Amino acid sequence: MSAATTGHARTTAPAEQPVPDLLYSEAEEDLRSAVRSLLTDRCGPAAVLARIETGRPYDPDLWTALGAGMGAAGLLVPESLGGQGASAREAAVVLEELGRAAAPSPYLTSAVIAVEALLSTGPEEGTETAALLAGLADGRSTAALALPWSTAPGSRPAATVRAGDGAALTGTVRGVADAAEAGTLLVPAEGPGGLGLYAVEAAAPGVTITPLVPLDLTRPLADAAFDNAPARPVAGPDRAEAAIRRALSAGAGLLASEQLGIAEWCLTETVRHTRERHQFNRPVGSFQALKHRLAALWLDIVSARAAARNAADALATGSPDLPVAVAVAQAHCSRTAVRAAEECVQLHGGIGMTWEHPAHLYLKRAKADATALGTAGRHREALAGLVDLPAPSH
Repeated sequence: MSAATTGHARTTAPAEQPVPDLLYSEAEEDLRSAVRSLLTDRCGPAAVLARIETGRPYDPDLWTALGAGMGAAGLLVPESLGGQGASAREAAVVLEELGRAAAPSPYLTSAVIAVEALLSTGPEEGTETAALLAGLADGRSTAALALPWSTAPGSRPAATVRAGDGAALTGTVRGVADAAEAGTLLVPAEGPGGLGLYAVEAAAPGVTITPLVPLDLTRPLADAAFDNAPARPVAGPDRAEAAIRRALSAGAGLLASEQLGIAEWCLTETVRHTRERHQFNRPVGSFQALKHRLAALWLDIVSARAAARNAADALATGSPDLPVAVAVAQAHCSRTAVRAAEECVQLHGGIGMTWEHPAHLYLKRAKADATALGTAGRHREALAGLVDLPAPSH
């Protein structure tokens, strides 16, 4: 168990801890520019609204351009396994831009969470797991970790699927993000020796995917049911729990970057609107009350950016303070994204309430993200334990 998880990280001399690098490198800014340009061309608000009305929000051509064309799907995969060999810092930049565009994309669930789960199993070249990772890295396929989207990192997930003879799986997992779009499901299941992680093809016999109606229509949820479904183990009881914990921690830490992108878009568009909208022959943004609200929101976003960057850097460097960084990032960025989206809708007046305006996409994404991978309250409670402070009573 690391020092951070035992709550002793605060007693370490500050001089012994590396200083987190919160600034964006030139390469990261170049990556941001490329992703933003792609999303501007192919994933504008009108295109997103049109796609979610079809019930299939994901655009395969966009995913091919982002995942395969730009290599974003393989950022976290080592070059020896067919990826780009980058780090969580670069993945965080991609997620900031996906959040800024409210883009429907399986990036977080496949290129981050599923990839981290597979990497934690210690895949070796030539194995089935390495081949699965290579497919995810080049964007040919996607995968999803079959756990309820609300599952928080840090605790042992309750497996609702059992592995029988020959690794056949039986059971149901409710509310799995991107299960309907994934080619492969990574399923935690209780086997004869304990908790294991199994790979199941979504199209295999015995697998039933039932789409749900989510609050956030840009990130579909589904129930995944298994009836003696054929599977292959990718991690036994000795590695499965650690792999799931690492995947959820990376997902929660980088979800903060998506929430940062949401908040930044909401503030930018709200400032633009209040400068252009006139009342009593002056811009509404010139009224002192609105100035104060927007300035307070800007300060919150500045803090959220620092928290999200710290979590991404901790993931990239393997910092012993990672559990603290993830808890701080989720506790702050989750609340900031919701607040920014609410302010965006309110300060746009009636137009912000309409289906045609994209503000509702950001509000729903922010609200849904606030319950994903642990609520802000759940992360504050975890943070209190990590730094030896009493948890809030409510």
